[in-house]
This record gives sequence, structure tokens and C-alpha cells, in this order.
Amino acid sequence: MFKIFVGNHLVEEYHQRKKEIRNPLKNCGIWVKLAVCIVSALVIWNLPADFMGPNALSVVEQRVLAIFCFATLMWLLEPVSAWTTSVMVIVLLLFSCSDSSFVLLTQGIDAETMGNQLSYKAILACFADPIIMLFIGGFILAIAATKSGLDIKLARVLLKPFGTRSESVLLGFLLVTGLFSMFLSNTATAAMMLTFLAPVLKSLPANGKGRIALALAIPIGANIGGIGTPIGTPPNAIALKFLNDPNGMNMNIGFGQWMLYMFPLAIVLLLISWQLLLKMFPFTQKTIELNIEGETKSDWKSIVTYVTFTVTILLWMFDKVTGINSNVVAMLPVGIFCITGIIGRRDLEEINWSVLWMVAGGFALGLALQDSGLATRIVQAIPFATWSPVLLIVGSGLLCYLMANFISHTATANLLVPILAMAGMSAAETLAPMGGVSTLLIGVALGSSLAMLLPISTPPNALAHATGLIEQKQMLRTGLIVGIIGFILGYAMLIVLGKNGLI
Repeated sequence: MFKIFVGNHLVEEYHQRKKEIRNPLKNCGIWVKLAVCIVSALVIWNLPADFMGPNALSVVEQRVLAIFCFATLMWLLEPVSAWTTSVMVIVLLLFSCSDSSFVLLTQGIDAETMGNQLSYKAILACFADPIIMLFIGGFILAIAATKSGLDIKLARVLLKPFGTRSESVLLGFLLVTGLFSMFLSNTATAAMMLTFLAPVLKSLPANGKGRIALALAIPIGANIGGIGTPIGTPPNAIALKFLNDPNGMNMNIGFGQWMLYMFPLAIVLLLISWQLLLKMFPFTQKTIELNIEGETKSDWKSIVTYVTFTVTILLWMFDKVTGINSNVVAMLPVGIFCITGIIGRRDLEEINWSVLWMVAGGFALGLALQDSGLATRIVQAIPFATWSPVLLIVGSGLLCYLMANFISHTATANLLVPILAMAGMSAAETLAPMGGVSTLLIGVALGSSLAMLLPISTPPNALAHATGLIEQKQMLRTGLIVGIIGFILGYAMLIVLGKNGLI
């Protein structure tokens, strides 16, 4: 996480709590979880070749299946951090399933029995996938905005029009948090906005419900805001990668095209959340004075940052008009900020590399499932084409929603999207009445963003819960209502857009 970000102390406290929970000396259950994950993977790895019957898996397929099960259990049980599991997935695939694996693991096995070995170059290329570059550009923008004070200036400017009425201030925090989280890290956004909110909360009556509404506005805004852009949350980018894959669906959905439909959806959901919070936690104090502290700069570097930030977002929004791919646009701030010295070597260390490793590991797992032929076997074994489109599309979204409430949103997307992408292509005609494959995969990304039932569901939830103002039952009830409404509106929109070929 960015050390220079406003509210970083909240993020550090959050990660420290997670470390304490995972400390093997304090929690021996971690070793049990690790043992379950490893033993389960080894059992699948060493099953006899004919355990699947006449259509035996190839050696590579069986190993990929073992690694997939290992990753699934590791992400579900989380004995170690989710990004660490992603790194292990890549390492295991390289050393056991690629065309540059250990000789001892391929010796004496004929080519037919071995099956399709994965290209080690393709696995390593997952670290430099264009989507990874898109995220790097977003992180660089966030760091530069923080260094220049652009984030503080934007918060002041954007919150000022909402005045001092309590209800309007609540709306302001919801919308501004949502807007920031479309381009910055959800966790960093939540930490920053909670810091701005701290003096406001102190000025409210201790027994007033309005404090709860304001505290809940931050995680709700951060989670829903991520829907609005492809870089708002990793599951969006994962879904977009499979939708735009030239060797797959090749749908060529651009950054601006995504925003054209998902941005209004996010705004509508934020407005609904505002009304919901007002009804559930009404204010007793009618006015609130805002005082956002922080330093802003006006030197030439800050001006360059402001201009580059604006140009980059405009190029992202109008990528179809300019013809410049959004992944390419992401390199513009990288180049400008590095050559001008706005971003230095130390700043590059502040990039949220764990997220990039997490996404890259998911891409590698998806590559392994497809290139080994295992995904095709799974799709053939499960008759997706005979399922009703409602079951396949809505069912997958609900599954993602349930999983994402308990494990990392990115891990959930990493597990579900590769399989669902293959299933969607095999059942394209079945899905057509409900918008097609785009509805299926974007629905999964939507389901992950709406998963905010518990403090453990997302880092913004955990940070807000740590304020001590929100009880778990209050977060659960609010998150459930927002989730149900978001599902209904989101899927209705996706089905209409998909039917008309707009996305």
C-alpha cells in the first residue's frame, strides 16, 4: 500500500491485524489448513491415470487439476495471503507443467500420455499482460495524485457543492468515495476518506445514528464505485481480459464502452444506498461543518500531474474514438511522470505489487486450464449447453457473490472466470436470450463488487468496522439490501445491453 497516502496508518493497522491472525505461533490451525491444501493436491496429482474412466486425463491435465484444487483450497481457507498463493500457482505450473519443467517429472513419459505442455514463455508473459500494464498505470496515477495533493484538492472541490446539510454531506461522501475508487485502490480510497471523515464524526452526537450512516458510506462507496471502470477492481479487469482475448471471444470492449454503461449503474446504486442509509440511520443533527486538512501544491510538477491525470482519463474514456487501446494509454502517465522526475525509484516501490501478483497468478491459472485442455474437458463433462440461461448466468453471479463475501474478490474471479469463459463459449446459443457471454462474465465481476456483507468481505469494510461505530449486524443488513438491489438492476441492464449487442 502507498506509504504516502492519506490514512495509510489505518491500512497499516488493518494489515497488522491480519498478520497477527496468520501468525503460526498464535494460530496452529494455519498449519492444519496448509496440510489439507497440500495433501489434497498431492492425492489428485498421484491418482492412477485411469481414475476418470476410459477418457483418462493426460499427465499435464491431471497436474493442472491438482494445482487448481490447491489454489482453490488455499484461497478459500487462506492459510497465507491470497497473493502468495498466486505466486505459488505460477511456480508450480512452470516447474511441473511447462515445456521447461524438471526433467525428472517428464522422464519416461511419452508425448501422448504427457499431453499438451504449457509454454513457459506464455506463463511468464502473464506478469506483463496488457491488463497488468493497465493496473500499473492506475497505480502510478494514484501515487502522483497523492504526492501532488491532487486527491486532497479533489476531495475539497468535490465535497464543497454538497453544502453543510447532514443528508447532503452523506451523499457527498458516498459519491466522492465512489468516484475515487473508480481510479484508485479501494483500500486506499477508504482509508483516505475515513481520515477526512474523522473530524466530522467527532462533531456529531455520540448517540446519533447519523455517525453509523457516514461510517457505512465509505465502504459502500468504495465497493460500488469499483463497478464503474475496468480498473476499479481486479475482477473487472479479469472479466475484460477473457472477453477481449483475441484467441477467445475477441469482443473488443473498450475502457470507455465499459464506463458508458457501468458508471451510470454505479451512480444509481450509490443514490439508492444514500436513501437507504438515511432511512436506516437518520441524522439528529441537521448540519455538518466539513474541514478537510492536508497540503496541496502548486509547483510545475503538480501542474504536470493535474494535466496528465486529466488527459489519461479522457483518453481512457474515448479510446474507441482515438483508436488508442486503454492498456497503451496506461503507459502515458508512467512515461511522463518518470521522465519529469515526479515519480522516482522509491515511488515505484509503493506500487501495490501484491495485487499485480494476484492477478497474474489468476491469468496463469486460466492459461493452464485452457492450454492444457482441462477447461474443455470440464465443460464437456458438465452439460452447460443444456442448462437454462437463467441458471447459468444468475447462478454463476450468485456463486461469485457468496464466495466473494468470504474470500478475496480477485481470488473468486480467478477461480470462476476461466471456467465460465469456456462454458459461455460452448453455450453461446443458450445464453443469447439473456445477453450472451458478456452478461455471464461481467455479471461475475458485478457479483464480486456487491459482496460486502461482513467486515472480512473487503478491506474497506474491515477499515470502517475498525472505527467501532458499526456493528456487524448493521453492516450485514445494509450490505444484503444493497446487494439484492444491485443484482436486480445490474443484471437487468446487462441483459438489455447484451440482447442489443451494446456490450
